[in-house]
Amino acid sequence: MSAPAAAGFAWFIGLRYSFSRKRNRFTSLIALVSMLGMVIGVASLITVLSVMNGFAGELRGRILSLVPHGFVEAGGEGMSDWQQRAREIEAMPGINATAPYITDKVIFVNGRSLHGGVLTAIDPQQEARVSRVTHALRAGSLASLEEPGFNLVLGSVLARMLNVGIGDSVEVTVPRLTVTPLGVFPRSKRLTVTGIFEVGAPPDGYQAFIGLPIGQKLLGPRHAVDGLQVHTDDLFAAPDIMRALGQNLPADYRVRDWSQTQGSLFRAVKMEKIMVSLLLLSVVAVAAFNIVSTLVMSVAEKRGDIAVLRTMGARAGSIMLIFIWHGLALALVGVASGVVLGVLLAENISTITRFAENLFGVKLFDPSVYFITELPSVLQWGDVIAVVIAAFLLSLLATLYPAWRAARVAPAEVLRYE
Repeated sequence: MSAPAAAGFAWFIGLRYSFSRKRNRFTSLIALVSMLGMVIGVASLITVLSVMNGFAGELRGRILSLVPHGFVEAGGEGMSDWQQRAREIEAMPGINATAPYITDKVIFVNGRSLHGGVLTAIDPQQEARVSRVTHALRAGSLASLEEPGFNLVLGSVLARMLNVGIGDSVEVTVPRLTVTPLGVFPRSKRLTVTGIFEVGAPPDGYQAFIGLPIGQKLLGPRHAVDGLQVHTDDLFAAPDIMRALGQNLPADYRVRDWSQTQGSLFRAVKMEKIMVSLLLLSVVAVAAFNIVSTLVMSVAEKRGDIAVLRTMGARAGSIMLIFIWHGLALALVGVASGVVLGVLLAENISTITRFAENLFGVKLFDPSVYFITELPSVLQWGDVIAVVIAAFLLSLLATLYPAWRAARVAPAEVLRYE
């Protein structure tokens, strides 16, 4: 028998064994449990990976709406010629806007409420070109930082922790010392809250903004800035664009992009996705290796058939292929059903969670506690293909030992007792 004919013969008999109605009931039950386990494992893995993709996308979109694509920082006494440097940088390929900034860690105080945070001095008009903080304002305006007075715009969570609103005052202490005739004191200033922003991400709890002229007095360096914020044409090309920019700047300039300033957070999300994938893949592995017990029982049940096939000229390899196809047929039905169920769940997880909330009268994601109000989900077909390949390989591995045992059945010993 030729190799293609033997393969077709093995495939046909393997399918007959998988879906025959004359099988032992207990063997059929074990096979059904194996398929259901595969369905649940594959569907869970696809759904959870899609939800984690959604979380990562939400986190990236919200944080990077506030954080510029890149930074150019000057060493020493700061960047005094920042206007000229900004024009030079904006003329370079891939860069469409820049904005000056000064930033430092400070302590915000209101009565007994005391919290650390980051205070950044900006030019509101230039800032609107490199970030979307203007669109994130929930009260007040960013333009108020250009008005006379010592004005402050801060994140909604930070405002809630300090128990302040529009028009309230906040004492800001900077870790810089001021020398006076009475001694050395930390630099502090009372600022008036004129705006509150909310991006739905961690910066809401620590970030605040003041106008650039006030920042030069409070944070220093006077008449200079710490550096320039950079907005590129393509967010994901920003690392390459900033790297190329760094090669055209003086040696004492430092260039960073968002993957460096926020990289630890996104690496943590990526690592969490990998670990959750491995944990859920163990469910698929358990379901796949349940196929071992199904095939072992099937081999014991089909010993007579194996003996007859061997006496009719079937080779050991053909017998092995029969039971490999037998196990893979069961696995592929489970994997295919799991993919369909997983894709449906991933595409409709938000609708399902809203239905559950309405049905049970509970709020799964309280906006006052979480940065999101519903489960985000982004289905990536690359993840689906990876899950299918992993499940198929585990199933194939699970079929090898029972198929090998079937190929070693001795026809003479079986037929002696028939």
